Amino acid sequence: MTALPQPLADWFATRGWRPRRHQLDMLREGRAGRHALLVATTGAGKTLAGFLPTLAELIQAPTEGLHTLYVSPLKALAVDIQRNLVTPLDEMGVDIRVETRTGDTPSDRKARQRIKPPQILLTTPESLSLLLSYPDSFTMFEGLRTIVVDEVHAFATGKRGDLLSLCMARLQRISPGLRRVALSATVADSDGYRAWLAPDGDIDQVAMVQGEPGADPNIAILLPEGRVPWSGHSGRYAAEQVMAEIELHKTSIIFCNTRSLAELIFQDLWKVNTLSLPIGVHHGSLALEARRKVEGAMASGRLRALVATASLDLGVDWGDVDCVIQMGAPKGSSRLLQRIGRANHRLDEASEAILVPGNRFEYLEARAALDAVEAGELDPDLFRPGALDVLAQHVMAIACAAPFDQAALLDEVRSALPYSALTDETFERVLHFISDGGYSLKAYDRFKRLTKDPDGLWRVSHPKFVAQHRLNAGIIVEATMLNVRFKNGRNLGRVEEGFAAQLSPGDTFFFAGLSCEVMKIDTEDLIVRASSKPARIPTYGGSRMPLSTNLADRVRGFLAAPDQWARFPDDVREWLEFQAKRSALPRPGQLLVETFPREGRHYMVAYSFEGWNAHQSLGMLITRRMEAVGLKPLGFVSNDYALAVYGIEKITDPAALFSPDILEHEFVDWVQQSHLLKRAFREVAVIGGLVERQHPGKRKTGRQVTFSTDLIYDVLRKYEPSHLLLQAAWDDARARMTDVGRLAGLLDRAAETMLHVDLDRVTPLAVPVLTLIGREKVATGSADDHLLIEAEALAAEAMRID
Repeated sequence: MTALPQPLADWFATRGWRPRRHQLDMLREGRAGRHALLVATTGAGKTLAGFLPTLAELIQAPTEGLHTLYVSPLKALAVDIQRNLVTPLDEMGVDIRVETRTGDTPSDRKARQRIKPPQILLTTPESLSLLLSYPDSFTMFEGLRTIVVDEVHAFATGKRGDLLSLCMARLQRISPGLRRVALSATVADSDGYRAWLAPDGDIDQVAMVQGEPGADPNIAILLPEGRVPWSGHSGRYAAEQVMAEIELHKTSIIFCNTRSLAELIFQDLWKVNTLSLPIGVHHGSLALEARRKVEGAMASGRLRALVATASLDLGVDWGDVDCVIQMGAPKGSSRLLQRIGRANHRLDEASEAILVPGNRFEYLEARAALDAVEAGELDPDLFRPGALDVLAQHVMAIACAAPFDQAALLDEVRSALPYSALTDETFERVLHFISDGGYSLKAYDRFKRLTKDPDGLWRVSHPKFVAQHRLNAGIIVEATMLNVRFKNGRNLGRVEEGFAAQLSPGDTFFFAGLSCEVMKIDTEDLIVRASSKPARIPTYGGSRMPLSTNLADRVRGFLAAPDQWARFPDDVREWLEFQAKRSALPRPGQLLVETFPREGRHYMVAYSFEGWNAHQSLGMLITRRMEAVGLKPLGFVSNDYALAVYGIEKITDPAALFSPDILEHEFVDWVQQSHLLKRAFREVAVIGGLVERQHPGKRKTGRQVTFSTDLIYDVLRKYEPSHLLLQAAWDDARARMTDVGRLAGLLDRAAETMLHVDLDRVTPLAVPVLTLIGREKVATGSADDHLLIEAEALAAEAMRID
């Protein structure tokens, strides 16, 4: 059952390779017709393993029509896979057509693919959903044998995973013999993914294939020549040392956790690039042609280093990369492993990686990440029920293809694991939302997208709604963006409208590796010219990565284990020793809260280790409660490890501020009164199809979309607070935007686990978070110098033993 067809066997032999055990296991499962999940380290030939049964079958029994769908979370990955698949097929001399279909595919090719598809089609969840909205999807997919989901960990637990699971349910109906395959390098809960992949969530239908172990990675923490900094989170202080590593290696990728940091690091490296080595920058806000140009330069070995964000976390195979550098803490062991895997991309060679912590807490986090990788501990995978706005979009896609029976479609939808518990009543609400927009909007024809016929079938009310759906379908709703262009029309990429609104002609900012001077701002474009002036840095929304719970637990463990401190640099060890003398160090599970005065203000610092997102939300809630009880708050700052609140009055009873009922009262008031719920509603309204982003021939600006959704939001809040989309918006606001799950856990245990220490001045542990207060006061250009001075002054005060 595992013998390779001759062309494949010869291809392996001419390279001096042998098929890996897991590749042959995947071939055996494929020939047996079983669904399979392959978990194997990067460089183990996962993608080839996923395609091996398809290639073997098409070589031995060639067929016309679509045989295999490959679904990737990234358009760039689909393009990369095509390159890495077509070359071997050409070398084998076999006639198997492989094509990509993404948002970037020309429209004439898309039309031809529906009539005469290739044997292997590489696509994304959104493009697959669009294909299923055409009447000819039934003939296109009726002979489909296999679907391969690559990098499944990247989207299975989110809304794109919801959409893909619904698409797979539809494909299984069209082609009952369809075999499902998923691939990943970093999966903690393999049973959870097997259930997600399986029809009807039947885990026993999915074989678990474990890849051969690879060489252990070689990971080091880069320490500065002086001391580990007190503040910051970027590792920018180490630019010269990072440049030295680039000079030592053939090709390096420097990963940053945010797009704005990538731009900063690129500039820092360029300033110390005395050898003028070719280096580039790559992130999701750059124009497609700019990203493709950089990807091509990396693939052909023309760059010595590339500064990148999560846009390159997944799968892109550049075998000449021999070093990965992570700027700032990695925030999770799975993410670190994924990024390390970009080095060498070979199973038997150790990947080389260097971590550059931004401050002393980040040093502990980097050390925790190394220990977690060594122990094989991955970040937890959190599966949740499917989103209703995604379901509404999918139902509309199905209706665009053909009228449907309500009971039959509900049965199909429930076969997708995220929707397995969907009730009849909720499905009815989804259908009525699509058919009339809800009680408050039913007077408007524009919301009547579905109609129920006398024969009981649901169909699209008018052909215009079909065109509207295909123009607007998609799960990713980006922050409102403006195009950054030169006057001659050359497009550099996009920045957030909120950032652009702060700019005036003559202002400068770094973007795409250039200092850009603003010439003009119009409705959709920010017109710039290249400048030699010093620049401001764009800030991008939604790019903060949360600290994973397992790394947070490991850092907590370090604080309570002095026997571990000998592993740390002298200044980190001294920092913890002085904290223990001056105040306390929290034990695992304990919430340390310190209060102290400084410069006429009263401070409260809580070391909760729940991540920046949860701490930001908690800061908003606690300051509201302080206001209500007369404590006169002035503000708060947070990082991944702590929350600091400051005000005019002394806080004598912190426990009263952390009571769980804050989530029933202040949380609801805050979310409803702030822009959080409006922002969440905007996203679900776009995904659910209530508001269009595009009309034929023109695209709405983000401003126009926001205006439309805000009007509808206000109507629904007033007249129909139980509306389906308001419910979906609340779900998003609770989970994704505020991390309320981690918040609830913290508040539930706060009363029992709180250790309150009242002090006469700032403590060593408080210094990293308190230095953030200065960040808001200073112009961008001088912020780093100012914060350095502020941190040293705070540290001197904190580390003094009276």
